[in-house]
Amino acid sequence: MCGIVGYIGSEEAAPILLRGLQKLEYRGYDSAGIAVWGKTGLMVRKSKGALKQLEEKIGPDLRDGALAGTMGIGHTRWATHGEPSDINSHPHTDVSGKIAVVHNGIIENHARLRTWLKEQGFKFRSDTDTEVAAHLIDFYYKGDLLQAVMAALKKLEGSYALGIICEAEPDRIIAVRKESPLVVGAGRGGNLIASDVPALLEHTREVYYLGDREIAVLYRNRIDFYNEDGEALSKKTSHVDWDAAAAEKGGYEHFMLKEIYEQPKALTDTLRARISAGEQAARIINLEEIGFDSSWAAARRVVITACGTAWHAGVIGKYAFEHFARIPVAVDVASEFRYRNPILDPQDIFIIISQSGETADTLAAMRLARKTGGRIIAITNVVGSTLAREADLVMYTWAGPEIAVASTKAFTTQLMCLYLIALQFGLLRKTIGPEELAAALRALEKIPAQAEAVLANQEKIQRFASLQFNKNKAFFMGRLFDYAVSLESALKLKEISYTHSEAFAAGELKHGPIALVDGSTLVTAICTQEALFDKMDSNIKEVKARGAGALVITWEDTDYFNETADEIFRIPRTLDSLSPMLSVIPSQLYAYYCSVLRGLDPDKPRNLAKSVTVE
Repeated sequence: MCGIVGYIGSEEAAPILLRGLQKLEYRGYDSAGIAVWGKTGLMVRKSKGALKQLEEKIGPDLRDGALAGTMGIGHTRWATHGEPSDINSHPHTDVSGKIAVVHNGIIENHARLRTWLKEQGFKFRSDTDTEVAAHLIDFYYKGDLLQAVMAALKKLEGSYALGIICEAEPDRIIAVRKESPLVVGAGRGGNLIASDVPALLEHTREVYYLGDREIAVLYRNRIDFYNEDGEALSKKTSHVDWDAAAAEKGGYEHFMLKEIYEQPKALTDTLRARISAGEQAARIINLEEIGFDSSWAAARRVVITACGTAWHAGVIGKYAFEHFARIPVAVDVASEFRYRNPILDPQDIFIIISQSGETADTLAAMRLARKTGGRIIAITNVVGSTLAREADLVMYTWAGPEIAVASTKAFTTQLMCLYLIALQFGLLRKTIGPEELAAALRALEKIPAQAEAVLANQEKIQRFASLQFNKNKAFFMGRLFDYAVSLESALKLKEISYTHSEAFAAGELKHGPIALVDGSTLVTAICTQEALFDKMDSNIKEVKARGAGALVITWEDTDYFNETADEIFRIPRTLDSLSPMLSVIPSQLYAYYCSVLRGLDPDKPRNLAKSVTVE
C-alpha cells in the first residue's frame, strides 16, 4: 500500500517526484504530497484526494519557481491512522519543519511513543503514526541525520519504509526499510528511491533492493549502504530488463485490459524456459531453479500459503498436486496460517505464492514455516522482492510488470508454475508415466495460443456484460478445478465492479446459497470437468427455476448445455485438469467490462491496493 518516491540530483525534483507518484498510483491511495529542498529551505505541499488535485494545487508554485530545488521526497498515502485529509497526508515534519518524512507501513508502538514525545514537549498536528517518526528523529538530531535516524529506528516497532530529508543537510536523502518494500535507483546525474520499480524506469534500470533493516544514504553522485548498527554494507545493482514502455498502457484504455491481453505472452515466457527437448525429441521439464531433485521424494505433504488471488491459485495447485502427484496438500490463507498454530513437519514442502513478494501476511507465514526447517519455495513475479530473497528457492513467473490492482496475468502464470511443479512431482513419485507427462506438456504448450483464441472472442463477452452489468447479485459455481476458478471469478467482479458476488462449490447450492437466488441474480456455472456435466446441468436448472439468469463457461466442442444456459462462453479444449488457465479469462473480461460500464476505474478500485504490505 501507499507509494514513496525520492530524488537527489542535478534536475528539478518536483516534476520527477510527481511523475514517479503517477507510476505508483496503482498501489492505492487517498492523498498525496511532496517535500522539496530549495533556496527558501524545506517546502512541503500536500493534498487530500487524487494526485491531479495535488498537481493543480502546486501548479502556480511550479510555474513561478517557488518549488525549485534538486532534492525531495513524495508520497501517496493510504489512510490507516487518521482520516484522509490534507493534514494527515505525507510528508510529515518535525515541529520546526526542518525534517520531513514519508512512510509506508504501520508503526505499532506509535501511541506509546506519541505520549512520551508529548511529555518531552513535542506538539502533534496529525492523527498519523508517521508523525511520530518525524518527531523522534528530531529528538535525536544533534547535527548528523544518519545518527539520528539510527537512534530513532531502535525505538520504532512495526513495519516501515522511510524516506527522510533534512533542511540542514541538503546533500543527502536517507532511506530505510523494515518489511515494507523500498528500491534504490542508481541514475545518471542523480539517485532515487521508490516503493516499486516502475517509478524509477524513466531514469534508470540499475536498482538496489534494500534488505530488512538496511539503510541507504543517497547523495547526488553516490549511494552508501549501512546495517541498522551503522556498519557499511556492499551491495550490487540488479538490472531491470523490462523498459518503461512495459509499464505503460500501450494503447489500451486501462492497464487491466492490457494485462489481460498480455496473458498469452506471459504464459509463453513462464513456460518456455522450463520445457526442453529430451531423448528422441521428447519434452522434459527443467526445474533446477527450485532444486527439484530426488530429495523431493521424501516429502510427506505440500503446504501452500498465499492471500487473495494468489490463494486461489494455491487452491487450484492443491487439485493439481493431488491429481498428478497423489500427495496430500494443505492450502491456507496466510493470515489464518500465521495465527492458528499449524501442525508442521520438516518433511513438508512449503510453497509460498505472492505476485509482489511483499504481502505482509504471506511473509509472516513464510517466516513461521521456516522455523520448522521445511523447504520453502517461493512463486513470485518480482525479482529481488522480500519473498524472493528470504525463500530457500524461487520460481519466477516472468509475467512482466502488473500495474492494475486486480491481478490477471500474475494469476495465470502462477498456475503455470504450479502445474509444472505438480507434473514433475508426479513423475518423481511415479504417479504419472512418461506418456501422461508428454500429453500434459503438449497440452501446456498449446495454452498460450488457446488463450489468444479466448481473447479473440471478447466482443461476445463485452456484449453480454452490457446486458448484465447492473445485476445486483452474481454467483459463480463449479466443481473441483471449476470451483477454484469460481472463487477467483467472484473476486475479480467484486474487486472492480463493486457487485455483490460470491462463489461456492456447486454441490453446496442447496445447503444455503440457493436461498439468495431470485430474478435479480446472475449465476455463472463453470463447466469443464466433463465427468460432472450431469451434476452441473442439474444445478443450473435449479437456479433457473428460481428466476436467475444462467451463464455457462464450457468447452467449444460440447453442446451439453445448449438447452439449459441462457448464454454460453466457449473455450478451446484442453485437459480438464488444465482448464483454469483458460476458463478464468472470460471471467476477467466480464469483470472488466462491468466495471467500465458502471463508470468505474478498473485499475484503481476503491479501498484496495496492489501490494498489501500491512495487516
